[in-house]
Amino acid sequence: MSKPKRLHPISVIFTTVQTFRKNILGLLPIAILAIGDGMFFYLVLGIAVLFLLIIGFSVLTWMRYTYQVEEDQLRIEHGVFIRKKRTISKHRIQSIDLSQNIIHRLFGLTKVQIETAGSDQEIDAALHAVTIQEGKQLHDQLKYKKEVEIQHTGDIVEKVNDPSRQVKITELLIAGSTSASFGFIIGLIALGFSELEVIIPDSFYNQASAWVVNLTMEAIIVMALIFFIIVWGLGILVTLLQYWDFTITRYEKELFITRGLLEKKQMTIPLKRIQAVGIKETVVRQLFGFSTVYVEIASGELNTNGDMKTLLFPLMKRKEINAFLAEILPEYHLPTEKNVKLPKRALPYYLIRTAIIPLIGLIVVAFLAMDWIVVALVFFALAIVLGYFQYRSTRYQLSDNQLMIQTRVVNNDILLLKHRRLQSFAVKQHFIHHRHNLASIDTAILSKLAGRHIILKELEVESALQLADWYSYKK
Repeated sequence: MSKPKRLHPISVIFTTVQTFRKNILGLLPIAILAIGDGMFFYLVLGIAVLFLLIIGFSVLTWMRYTYQVEEDQLRIEHGVFIRKKRTISKHRIQSIDLSQNIIHRLFGLTKVQIETAGSDQEIDAALHAVTIQEGKQLHDQLKYKKEVEIQHTGDIVEKVNDPSRQVKITELLIAGSTSASFGFIIGLIALGFSELEVIIPDSFYNQASAWVVNLTMEAIIVMALIFFIIVWGLGILVTLLQYWDFTITRYEKELFITRGLLEKKQMTIPLKRIQAVGIKETVVRQLFGFSTVYVEIASGELNTNGDMKTLLFPLMKRKEINAFLAEILPEYHLPTEKNVKLPKRALPYYLIRTAIIPLIGLIVVAFLAMDWIVVALVFFALAIVLGYFQYRSTRYQLSDNQLMIQTRVVNNDILLLKHRRLQSFAVKQHFIHHRHNLASIDTAILSKLAGRHIILKELEVESALQLADWYSYKK
């Protein structure tokens, strides 16, 4: 590792695909105009020439890209026309993540993603294609050494006796069955159909529409059930592919997570970056006593999907969470004693907040579209029910150095907050609160790119002041 090394030649493919994908949106209007003017041949010729130029540029990029580990630094030199030298200190590295997509696994390669504490991605590094052995050597030299075994399949297996937890197949099946991914899949299907509708011949579209209209109600219901079952099955499949063989291991200074079937990912979470532990319960999962455990981390980058949370375990029984935390994150615990609930005087505030907009809609419908009054009444009733459950779910529990806050928008969310991780604490009270002896608290933690505010509304004033004193005067 002390001598300059190049990435694997397969990285040329990744650079080519990435460059072409970045430029394809800019070429789309030109392509549409060319097709409309009957210049299809020249369009194909231009795309072919552009593709060859991108391949040539990718090859030059690969030849000019080198990396090496020198003492306690990672040095990277790259650039075709402008030569750039980047140095990343070992002590500034927050996490080193390894991932393998299908192409990586076919050639025994891995992608090494290095993240520092800054928010500027230019000081981070991504080695798109190195051998598994080189990826692990980089990880061991830039972090701390862990004993590993490289199997003949190319997968990486940790040989440690540290606390570890692996997801069960039954848990994944339940997670997929109760996830909201089917809604995302339906959205993708609807989007794809709207795009295909433009190129579907009108005769075929009219015949299909007439066939659907002539179906009996029983046939339509059966088709809808079949469609729902297929989408539900796809949601389960997505969960299995994403979290297959999900394993979390606790080391001295970090958590190590591996997951994935087609794309195998390995991620490290330094313990010092964890700002809070969260427990998420969807409405369906809460009925069956299941929860998802995640952590809020201080980081300079968002996940690829824009998420500001990092999953710690996809699904487990609520009663198993304390045992899981005691093994993996003993610094946190889920309180078992009775929580402090909101006073009854707080209930009208929650009902008004959730029902005010549906109430306005109900009044408008009553004057302008009386035929839809039943639908408006249903939405108003659902808003009232939601406000009531938000009130019932909101509570807190204060221990020596941990504050537990439970809130609900639709899903139930529990946050375990350490005193030393709280960045600010405010007690708020307007004149109506003052009349009812109520107050709200607003605290914040560091999160990805920006802080996250946690607000607990309509507490007893004495309770809010007690929490403020705990934050202000605790040593």
